[in-house]
Amino acid sequence: MTMHFFGDTAVLLGRSLRHITRSVDTIITTTIMPIAFMLLFVYVFGGAINTGSVSYVNYLLPGILLITIASGIAYTAFRLFLDMKSGIFERFQSMPIGRSSVLWAHVLTSLVANLISLVVVVLVALVMGFRSGAGVLAWLAVGGILVLFTLALTWIAVIPGLTAKSPDGASGFSYPLIFLPFISSAFVPTETMPGPVRAFAEHQPVTSIVNAIRDLFTQQPVGTDIWIALAWCVGILIVAYVFAMGTYRRKIS
Repeated sequence: MTMHFFGDTAVLLGRSLRHITRSVDTIITTTIMPIAFMLLFVYVFGGAINTGSVSYVNYLLPGILLITIASGIAYTAFRLFLDMKSGIFERFQSMPIGRSSVLWAHVLTSLVANLISLVVVVLVALVMGFRSGAGVLAWLAVGGILVLFTLALTWIAVIPGLTAKSPDGASGFSYPLIFLPFISSAFVPTETMPGPVRAFAEHQPVTSIVNAIRDLFTQQPVGTDIWIALAWCVGILIVAYVFAMGTYRRKIS
C-alpha cells in the first residue's frame, strides 16, 4: 500500500512538474518581486539602515528568501484551484490511486519550484555582493529550515486552493504572508521599532527564522533562535496539514 502511494505520487508529481516546465514564466514571476525588493532596499534604503559590520545585502537576504517562498506558494493555491474547477479530482478519485497522492504531488511541485526560485535569488544576491563563510553543514541547516518553511506555507496554501471561489481568492491569501517579513527583523533591527510593533516583531515566526538563517550565514552562534524557528515551522506544518487534509476529505466525500 505504501509503495502504491509513493508510485501514484511520483506519477502525479511528474504531471505537475511538466506543467511547470511549460510555464517557466511562473518561476520567473515568483522571483521578480523578491529580487525587486532586494534591489530597492540595498541600493535605495540600505545606506540609511545601520546593520553594524554586516553588509546590508547579507543582513537582508534571509528575509528576501522567505518572501520568495511566500510569493511562490500563491501559485500552488492557484494550480490547485484550477484542478478543482476542471473536475480532475473527481476523475482521479474514480481511478485506483492513493486519495492524498494528488495533494502531495502539488505540495512537492511547490517545493521543487520554490527551491529553483531560491537558487535564482541567491545567485542575484551573490552578484550584488552577498558573501558567506558558512560551511557545508551551515548551508544544509539553512536549506533544511527553508524546506520546512516551504512545506508549512504550501500546506497552508492547499486550504484556499481547495475552498476558494475564484482564482484571485485562491492566490490572494499569500499577500499577508509576503508582507509579514516587513514587521520582523528581516529589514531593520527590531530595536529600532516602537514598543507594540517591536513586541509583535520579536514574537512572530519570521523573526526567529530570519535570525537563525542570518546567524548560520555569518557563522555566529545560533542560540535558541534555531530551535524556536524549527518549532514554528514544524508546528505550522502539522496544523496546516491536518486542516488541509480535513478540507480535502470534505471536498471529495
